[in-house]
Amino acid sequence: MDVMLLVKSIVGLLVVLGILVLLFLIPFGKKNTDKKEPRTDQDTKKQLQDKQKTDLESLRLIIRNRKTSSAKLKEALDLVLKYHGTIHNKLGVRPHPDFLVYEDILCTICRHPNTNKDIILKFDRELEKRNPSYKKDINEAITKGLNSRGA
Repeated sequence: MDVMLLVKSIVGLLVVLGILVLLFLIPFGKKNTDKKEPRTDQDTKKQLQDKQKTDLESLRLIIRNRKTSSAKLKEALDLVLKYHGTIHNKLGVRPHPDFLVYEDILCTICRHPNTNKDIILKFDRELEKRNPSYKKDINEAITKGLNSRGA
């Protein structure tokens, strides 16, 4: 009698488990039958501008990506200048530790496969114009980046 009760309990638990698995696998809820209006070019451009991140790390990731196109690279560098163009003042003779980020950007754009002289020169000139005390350091970073390119 005890064995029969044990078998019936196991079968009952298996049935409950089967029902729960079916409920989990079958999607429930209403289907999206509402037809959306087609998006216009202005809507998509506005959404892209809203979604576009302007923090320095996001822009650095775009610049570091070897597959980034020239246009996208130029756009990212323009955003760096627009939002992060001013570097903190020097600490005596030494550059501020935040300058390392800009030095990395300069070296990266010099080595990027989709860069050209216009992109490098524009970024170099604008950064020097906004930070005249860093002119020597910026030139050294550009030289280091250009020298590190493969021949």
